Amino acid sequence: MIRRDPKGFTLIELLIVIAIIGILAAVALPMYRAQTLKAKIAEVTNTMGTIASAVDVYYQDTLSWPLACANPLVLQTNLGVNVPTSRATLSTAGSPTVVTAILQNISASNPQLDGNTITLFASTSTGGTIRWTWGGTLDPFYRPK
Repeated sequence: MIRRDPKGFTLIELLIVIAIIGILAAVALPMYRAQTLKAKIAEVTNTMGTIASAVDVYYQDTLSWPLACANPLVLQTNLGVNVPTSRATLSTAGSPTVVTAILQNISASNPQLDGNTITLFASTSTGGTIRWTWGGTLDPFYRPK
């Protein structure tokens, strides 16, 4: 009598593997897209943080807030900060300063993010320390904490 050892996978085993891969893909792809959007928005918030640091230095040196500005070249000249314009239109205003970014070119598949604003509000304490607070119309999921 010849005995055969079964080798290979059965159809059921292959279907189970395909189902598991499908479930993992269904969970991973939306998370990947969300993290990609957060990374693009982080580019904007990092620039805003750099502007906020420059405003801190300006305020400590002059004891006054910088002039309102919506032009990236003037921001660079006044505060010494390079302001990229590919992902957002950045401006400063007010006394105390408010740094505002209007998002643009974030995602072709998520155009509803374009046009949202992220704001960074300055406030001072009695000791002259500046505290920054995030705000704006952008969903808090995408904003820095």
